[in-house]
Amino acid sequence: MPTPAAPERPVIGLAPMTATHLADVLALGRRVYDTSVKPYTSWSLSAIAGHLDSEASACWVALDGERLAGFVLGSMGFDQRADWGNLEWIASAPEYQGQGIASRLVKACCATLTEAGASAVVTDVESRNTASAALMRSNGFEASVSVTLFVRETPW
Repeated sequence: MPTPAAPERPVIGLAPMTATHLADVLALGRRVYDTSVKPYTSWSLSAIAGHLDSEASACWVALDGERLAGFVLGSMGFDQRADWGNLEWIASAPEYQGQGIASRLVKACCATLTEAGASAVVTDVESRNTASAALMRSNGFEASVSVTLFVRETPW
């Protein structure tokens, strides 16, 4: 007796992010980011809107039908380098991890930034986040600069 075929996985599509995705992107970020690890950043609606509203937005969503499977937020300009793109936030929903979605999002973001004139694309990865570091390396990023965050807690 033949073994029944496994059900086909739906194709996860990529689309440029729009304002209609804001609530879902914010909710997914709140699910997956531990902002206590990187106290110099915060996950917020303004973090999303800043990238989405930039002149050269490189924000993409991965969609399983209408369901958000992941996103990436990028835009032109990094510190004093207007010619560099910045891939700042990326996430895959836990139930979609391991399916190559994050890599597809990185590629879409980098292609958009390159088309906008980026001579380089930069991102930062917290030192203990080995999965993100591996993702970036597998997509052509190389570790370049190491920065140590010094924190002095107030005594009160």
